[in-house]
Amino acid sequence: MNTYKTIFQPADMFIPKAEIADKWAVIACDQFTSEMPYWDACAAFVGEAPSAYGYILPEAYLGTDKEAAHNAKIRANMDSFKGEGMTSFTGIVYLERTLPDGTVRHGIIGKLDLEAYSYAKDSVSPIRATEATVLERIPPRCKVRSEAAIELPHILILIEDKKQMFRDLTKTKDAMPTLYDFDLMLGGGHVHGYAVDGEMQTRLMERIAAYEAENAGGVVYAMGDGNHSLAAAKAHYENLKAAQGADAVKDHPARYALCEITALEDESLVFEPIYRLLANCDPADVLAELAKVTGDCGEQEIQVIAGGQNRTCGFTTSTHALTVGTLQNFLDDYCAAHSGVTCDYIHGEDTLKQLAKGEKTVGFLFDGMDKSELFPYVDAHGTLPRKTFSMGEAKSKRYYLEARAIR
Repeated sequence: MNTYKTIFQPADMFIPKAEIADKWAVIACDQFTSEMPYWDACAAFVGEAPSAYGYILPEAYLGTDKEAAHNAKIRANMDSFKGEGMTSFTGIVYLERTLPDGTVRHGIIGKLDLEAYSYAKDSVSPIRATEATVLERIPPRCKVRSEAAIELPHILILIEDKKQMFRDLTKTKDAMPTLYDFDLMLGGGHVHGYAVDGEMQTRLMERIAAYEAENAGGVVYAMGDGNHSLAAAKAHYENLKAAQGADAVKDHPARYALCEITALEDESLVFEPIYRLLANCDPADVLAELAKVTGDCGEQEIQVIAGGQNRTCGFTTSTHALTVGTLQNFLDDYCAAHSGVTCDYIHGEDTLKQLAKGEKTVGFLFDGMDKSELFPYVDAHGTLPRKTFSMGEAKSKRYYLEARAIR
């Protein structure tokens, strides 16, 4: 029941107890996709302890001999989940996440009403996707969610918080009960969660209601991370509505998705480009095809790394308003015409350069967009090209920590 009549509201959550918290919290599954040693280290650190690692499938496992075995483990864990080692909490969490570089991201955790969301490219819903949704990714993720007892979100939602709607919580945090306070595994920094309850929660929800009203008709909540996770949650809910009727599922827990909301203005938020890496390709052929659409200069410049050589060039004709969009169009066409060639999305310039040293690889670097451009762009043009930006390096991503029952 939506007591506050808002899109964002308090949620029933499971929070890991202190004795398991550091092994429970695991980084988002779409990080370190080309770096299996990271996930090997994660598995070794967790061991047999209760952990979100046993409930999520790292994308690095896709297409490997680890995929089937880990999926079986996930299904068994979902079927037997009873919240051991967890404590129940109903409300909103105020979060301070100290990132590996020492900066602090401020957020609030609750649930979003999926009735207010559409991932369609031309959507005008209050909750907007900021990047193009790859539709073929939704059915398998939706199937996983339909069989899951709990959700473990890495969804990060952005707001334009010019009035510092919830940052004022920093002034009163000492009066809030601590829910968790620990170091995140493998260099992920530190996380401190506070319970926002009582009169403090009432005041916060009043400010949220006012924010939603002031921004009605435009972008109210914009996707930061976890676009396909939220899309899968929406698809699952729509499937339930189709099967059971809208009235029957109006209070179903699957109508909502747990997420963290943070302000676009938060000083910790730095938009980083997500670079591209072609693999299983003939670098000489890639460079030859690229030469047909680029020159020594151009408004949309990219840096191409292949065979230990770097070259800067510019597209002679742009096919998208953003450099990443024009590049992605070229890469999509190339992959479609060359069977076996794949495009990976790489976080971090150093990582891209290292991976591009490999045989049969070509890396692409380019400038990203400024975060102040996000809301105006989405409002005017709709979604960005997929994987346009990342909010910080991989280790700064959200960890799976809080859980919520969705059956």
